[in-house]
Amino acid sequence: MTRRKHMLWVAALSAAFAATSANAADPMPGMAMGSMMGMSHGTGGACKTAELRCASTVTPALAPDGSLWLAFDVDAQVYVTRSGDRGKTFSPPVKVTPQKVHLDTGPDARAAIAVDAKGRAFVTYAIFKDNNYNAEVFFSRSLDGGKSFSVPRPLVDNTASQRFAMLAVSPDGDLFAVWLDKRGVVAAAKEGKTYPGAAVAYAWSKDAGATFTPSRIALDNSCECCRIGVGFNGPGRPVVVFRNVFGGTVRDHAILSFKDANTPGPMSRVAVDNWRLNGCPHQGPSLSVANTGTYHVVWSTQGDARKGLFYARSTDKGLHFSAPMALGNADHDLSRPYVTSVPGTVFMVWKEFDGENSVVNMRVSHDDGATWSKPRAAAKTDDASDHPMLVNDGRQAYLSWMTKTGGYQFLPLKDAP
Repeated sequence: MTRRKHMLWVAALSAAFAATSANAADPMPGMAMGSMMGMSHGTGGACKTAELRCASTVTPALAPDGSLWLAFDVDAQVYVTRSGDRGKTFSPPVKVTPQKVHLDTGPDARAAIAVDAKGRAFVTYAIFKDNNYNAEVFFSRSLDGGKSFSVPRPLVDNTASQRFAMLAVSPDGDLFAVWLDKRGVVAAAKEGKTYPGAAVAYAWSKDAGATFTPSRIALDNSCECCRIGVGFNGPGRPVVVFRNVFGGTVRDHAILSFKDANTPGPMSRVAVDNWRLNGCPHQGPSLSVANTGTYHVVWSTQGDARKGLFYARSTDKGLHFSAPMALGNADHDLSRPYVTSVPGTVFMVWKEFDGENSVVNMRVSHDDGATWSKPRAAAKTDDASDHPMLVNDGRQAYLSWMTKTGGYQFLPLKDAP
């Protein structure tokens, strides 16, 4: 993508957001242009057939048996495909949505997928209910290796808006769902009160998605429009990182470590970036909990204290974090950081537009995040692309990336030279 094409895309995107920024449900007033330019954009175009090459967003999951599963959307429907050879070939896509729906596919939204040790696949996605960015999360599962999916049903037992759901399988096999929930906004409005942002809500399934526990609020007043990062600090003890609302206007990142399945621990702040914004950054964090117990977090900010992409780690279960370390070339447009870890190695990637190409750069650490290699390119494209995402099988880390010109890429990440 040339700089002219990139700037034309930015102008179009800015105009689209300007048309909706007056809406308090999903506003973006005051967004810095650098952050706008860093946003991913859909890879699909006129291509509307149910094929992976036509996907706009692609979300990967590596199953315990080593198979690669992808949830993707094409032409207002969600599909799943599976690969038994690490992305060389894929099964015919299977439809999850029975018909076209108004999918929530905003800059930080996408279908989520998780697969358990028995090969059962679980998918969530959100459908907009109105023009005010209120959505409803739906859940579907496959018990036959991805050959078919159940009729989607609402995940949540309330009528308030839900968005940005994530799924994860606990080490003990239970299914954990977490999302951003606006039931508090609805309740406050009935009393004539205000409720900044949304809430972090969660539910569990102990029967492979047949039923879920009643949803519960883990924390009020999170940011309402950024993806959530999830990991586990042991069976039934999820760790959740998210953008929070501090003091009503500051949108910095926070973390919750559950003491047990239904006891969220106290919130800790990842960093004091002091991003004062009465709007939606649309860029959420990524989290990896290493086998050492160290929490690795990467995020984006345009705060008073710092601007750009950053990394920090915690060696005391999220109570304290290291000083933020900047990622990428500050003269480039930076976006979409992601982190994962395997025993002995931590990988992080991010997208960097240098004026001509969108490059996925990476850094590697062999000492649990104490020191890092120099940045180097893992992949690049000269046209539109989805977010770069990372998965691992416990030994090897992989980059999952969808590009318009290069199609879907599933690349093993190598250690720094």
